[in-house]
Amino acid sequence: MSSTCSTVSREFDEPVAGTAATARTWLLLEQPGPWGAKALTSSHLDPALGRALEAAAKGTGVRIALIRRPGRHADSRMPATRRVYVAHTVPGNVWLHSATTTDPARLLDLDLPALGRGEAASFDAALGGARHDGDPLALVCTNGKRDRCCALLGRPLAAELASSGVEGVWEVTHLGGHRFSPTVLVLPYGYAYGRAEAHAVKAVLCGAREGRIVTEGCRGGSAWERPGQAAELAVRREVREDAAQVLSVVRTEGAAPRWEVTVAHVDGRRWRVEVAQGASLPPRPESCGSVLGSPARMDVVGVRALTPAAMAG
Repeated sequence: MSSTCSTVSREFDEPVAGTAATARTWLLLEQPGPWGAKALTSSHLDPALGRALEAAAKGTGVRIALIRRPGRHADSRMPATRRVYVAHTVPGNVWLHSATTTDPARLLDLDLPALGRGEAASFDAALGGARHDGDPLALVCTNGKRDRCCALLGRPLAAELASSGVEGVWEVTHLGGHRFSPTVLVLPYGYAYGRAEAHAVKAVLCGAREGRIVTEGCRGGSAWERPGQAAELAVRREVREDAAQVLSVVRTEGAAPRWEVTVAHVDGRRWRVEVAQGASLPPRPESCGSVLGSPARMDVVGVRALTPAAMAG
């Protein structure tokens, strides 16, 4: 294990904040059996349907992934009914809806731009969906065809969580950041976690049930681009704020390698957060088998509370 990308990243204590995948809305389709590196077009899902879904989602803010229950993945029997979820993660309008379908092609009936904007009506109308009333979802990346760390570390974590009675645990095809395996996305709020352990995931899920965000091990909220992810987490830690849906990234100015991000609280407070893009040194692989590189990291240089005069200006 000493040569895996996740072991090297852990040994170098590479920061995880600001590394989450970006998606305002997640659309998840149950697809048992093996997954290839590009699972939408390299699984037992019809590849033509996978390509059509990829094309339909482009530019909508919707990210589509495949999910399966933890455990063995014999591909001899496909379930007649598949579970489908859609979650919108933008604070102020966070929701998670679920449905079942016997025909995955029905997903082509969805209005993906509307789902990306946070409107759930087309999901409910096309698939007979409704608001999910169960526990939060814990999506554990286990796709070893993308990176072996996801299989070596993710699959045991998913199995441990499921066997211990945690509800809402699924394996998922891709969350990015293989070197932070095991990686987990928690819905509906859309916060991702790296180097996850079972006890920590249980604490995160407990928090999500209570409307709280755990920042320990957090990679960021998927609703924001990576500078915003780092900035929002920095404000949470600065002011010890753990309530969900109370902070939003309202402005990001600048470009790599430096940004000024404005984070707003629902109570009217605002902060200006300076974020710098650095290079992770010494060089390390971004994924197993890749050449050595210096992955970009988001470093928070400063957090400054804005006065009413500054906000007016």
